[in-house]
Amino acid sequence: MTAAGTASKVDLAHDLIRRRILDGAYTPGYRLVLGPLAKELGVSTVPVREAVRRLEAEGLVLVVRNVGATVRGLDPVEYRWTVETLGIVEAAATGLAAAHLRRADLVEARRVNDAMRDGLDDLDPLRHTRLNQQFHRVLTAPCPNPHLLDLVERGWTRVSALRSTVFSFVPERAAESVREHDALLHLVERGAPAADIDAAARAHRWATLHAVLRSQSTDPAPAGDRPEGPA
Repeated sequence: MTAAGTASKVDLAHDLIRRRILDGAYTPGYRLVLGPLAKELGVSTVPVREAVRRLEAEGLVLVVRNVGATVRGLDPVEYRWTVETLGIVEAAATGLAAAHLRRADLVEARRVNDAMRDGLDDLDPLRHTRLNQQFHRVLTAPCPNPHLLDLVERGWTRVSALRSTVFSFVPERAAESVREHDALLHLVERGAPAADIDAAARAHRWATLHAVLRSQSTDPAPAGDRPEGPA
């Protein structure tokens, strides 16, 4: 087998496993058994082993001698800094955008949130996350500050790199998130001050943050540093 052929098979194995981890198909603690993965991909265990080494270097997989490879949980510190930052910039963009939202935008936001509500009984965490981001894109898109929008996009990308969906960790947040969306839309529709909309949007994002950190059995935020808002 050529070096190029081996490399391409490593890439294939890496991309498959990484996608399943980020999409929540492989949850924290899931054991990555080389043989079945190699059989699924139609390759030997060599490229799969190398793919697992790459994922270990990326912080997605934990490899323990004589035990094997398992999927890591979220890094609570990195997740906290990333989502706290996103909460600040996304909330600011939402507050600034509110005065520029058209009636059609609000109708679309309601439609997306209703789709999230309809999926609660048989929750698909990945679908819920995609709809959630779509909802927030509608509310932030008219923000007149392009630099702020760029920071929001960077935050969304960084969160997705850590984990494509957090609702597999905290499925109970799915229904709470929908209710908080309703409250946020109510503020926008009644013409609430931008500062009130900003505060509600930030509390909404940070409520998910702290729910995820609690699910990981650690919340590095000192009690006095935790933002006000629903939890």
